[in-house]
Amino acid sequence: METTYTLLRRFEQLIAVGAALSSERNIDRLLENILLAAKAITRAEGGTLYQLTEDQQHLHFEIVHNDRLGIALGGVGGQAISGKFHDLPLRAADGSPNHSLVAAYAANTGQTVNVPDAYTTAGFDFSGTRKFDESTGYRSKSFLTVPMKNHEGDLIGVLQLLNAIDPDSGEVEAFTAADQRLAESLASQAAIALTNRQLLQQLESLFESFIGLINAAIDEKSPYTGGHCQRVPELTMMLAQAVNATEDGPLRDVRMTDKDFHELRIAALLHDCGKVTTPVHVVDKATKLQTIHDRIHDVDVRFELVKREAELRHWRAVASSQSAAGGDADLAAFLERCDADREFLRRTNIGGERMSDDDVARVRHIARAYVWQGPDGQPRPLLSDDEVDNLSVRAGTLTGPEREVINQHISTTIRMLEQLPWPKHLTRVPEYAGGHHERMDGRGYPKGLKREEMSWQARMMGIADIFEALTASDRPYKKAMPLSQALAIMRNFKEGGHIDPDLFDVFVDKQVYRSYAQAFLGPEQIDC
Repeated sequence: METTYTLLRRFEQLIAVGAALSSERNIDRLLENILLAAKAITRAEGGTLYQLTEDQQHLHFEIVHNDRLGIALGGVGGQAISGKFHDLPLRAADGSPNHSLVAAYAANTGQTVNVPDAYTTAGFDFSGTRKFDESTGYRSKSFLTVPMKNHEGDLIGVLQLLNAIDPDSGEVEAFTAADQRLAESLASQAAIALTNRQLLQQLESLFESFIGLINAAIDEKSPYTGGHCQRVPELTMMLAQAVNATEDGPLRDVRMTDKDFHELRIAALLHDCGKVTTPVHVVDKATKLQTIHDRIHDVDVRFELVKREAELRHWRAVASSQSAAGGDADLAAFLERCDADREFLRRTNIGGERMSDDDVARVRHIARAYVWQGPDGQPRPLLSDDEVDNLSVRAGTLTGPEREVINQHISTTIRMLEQLPWPKHLTRVPEYAGGHHERMDGRGYPKGLKREEMSWQARMMGIADIFEALTASDRPYKKAMPLSQALAIMRNFKEGGHIDPDLFDVFVDKQVYRSYAQAFLGPEQIDC
């Protein structure tokens, strides 16, 4: 007979287990701990934890353990359980409650079932148990089946324990009344802990869905930045996992917990949320003259007008017999020069090559060299001052003011994120998300932070942001770079104080770039 001291120890064990369950974040580990704790407290040889399926019509095998047979299925430490067992139906074929299976009975009635011996107890179908015993040589005897209900009284699962072991003789015995009370108490605590964790998981999922909506809004504005918002988080997490696995070098002591990874992922998902306010014609500016439309077509029309006006003057002179010798040749030379200058402006408009001083001077010369007549009959220069400024951009397609508009998105991101009431485990999201345009030498933006003023996470995101931009194939203003070219540029950034050198070394040594390339780049880009 169990002594008061022994029973007290078991109650103390129950209290300790309850406290441990409430602090567990991983649901798979939580479920496994529930079953292992129930087995330990009741001295059971085996056990099964079922969860109610989403349609609430079946019990699904989540975890199965049996010490004597060495079975450990499901949870974090066991083998995969998927496909090994069929779900238990809670309804019979005629739609009535299924009371033949003991686990289904406990689920349907909300009552604990304590079976001393499955082979002699009437009222339940233990044919599946007998078949299992025949195939394994095992002897299933005592069963303790406890429904698990949440704080609202809703069923969430069933805890089933098998073969209580007498601590003195080692023989299988029936579960005692004390065992049942302890198991019911544990099931109640476990159900609350599991429900709380599921609710938190649902809230986290809802929050990430809202983030997805923000990225979808950016995607609707621009498919180019939309892809960026999805790829940068993936690359950031690849780099973070590589750093976490580093065992030597300057990053050997950098370690991140599951909470740290979650916080970094949220920050990466939100790192460009400020772009929701950036004008589309700036974000998607594929050419230097693009606004709502590409104004190079307007320039084409003006060139045609200039040419037609030249031809008109020529033929008028011919008609009045005032043409000088060689007039036809002069006209042909003028038209040829028009075509050459127009082709130059078309190439310049693309912004694919860096412009020299001579190129900029030629743009300004062309703007003054040709005059066309506007609808009001007044002469106008071929290019407006704004068009000259845009076509004179030396690299890329953005003017200085437009670059400031683009850069402003990070300040907007920080302001947006700092206004949110972040929970304790996400308080650094604004800092991580807002630091990916800073540089190690302090020449970045918006705050001009130096390396030692930045977190590892923000520096990781900076590398991911740049590498994704270099290798992206959906940008309207550039071709996708092959890996070799992108890595060469990144090495220059490392030497020039742009990105963190230690993180970049991990990026290369652990071949993070290759893992990313295999998932997101075209085969023609993977050249190293």
